[in-house]
Amino acid sequence: MDIRKLQRAIVDGLEDVKAQDIQVFNTEHLSPLFERVIMASGLSNRQTKALAASVRDAVRSQGFPVMRTEGEDNGEWIIVDCGAAVAHIMQPEIRRYYHLEEIWGGKSVKMKFGAVSKGLVKASAPAAPARKSAAAKAPAARKAPARKTAASAPVAKKTPTRSAPTTRAPATKRAPAKKAAPSRKTSRA
Repeated sequence: MDIRKLQRAIVDGLEDVKAQDIQVFNTEHLSPLFERVIMASGLSNRQTKALAASVRDAVRSQGFPVMRTEGEDNGEWIIVDCGAAVAHIMQPEIRRYYHLEEIWGGKSVKMKFGAVSKGLVKASAPAAPARKSAAAKAPAARKAPARKTAASAPVAKKTPTRSAPTTRAPATKRAPAKKAAPSRKTSRA
């Protein structure tokens, strides 16, 4: 089993669901049970559960076993045991409280995050270059830019201000509007 491929599969699974603060540590010198500890944060219970599912899927798609997953009941701290590597997926508050980096963080593993690994195709990357048809090769006609409507214009916030109550000036009477003189029709015979 190649540990680098396994850790890459776990990190790819974490990146697919936008995990935050991913760290990979070499733990060969600390424990005979596993060689890597990978830690990541998810912002909510739903995201940590999705991160764990993504890690399981990515690891299995690369042909590695997933021994077990613990902590999915509440989603605050989920451990995905992949044999030679263990992934800890935690919410930021839990991660700050337990601070596992002090225990396992002796040797950091340098990895390129956000890199597309061989075999896994990211959703943002095209699978294969598409051929352009004759209609697609023709230049597109330019459209005039759309005008902003009242619905799309940003709404300015009103800030409350304290001021003395204002009194309205008394309304003045307007002079009545002049009426137009009636027109006289003359008949010409």
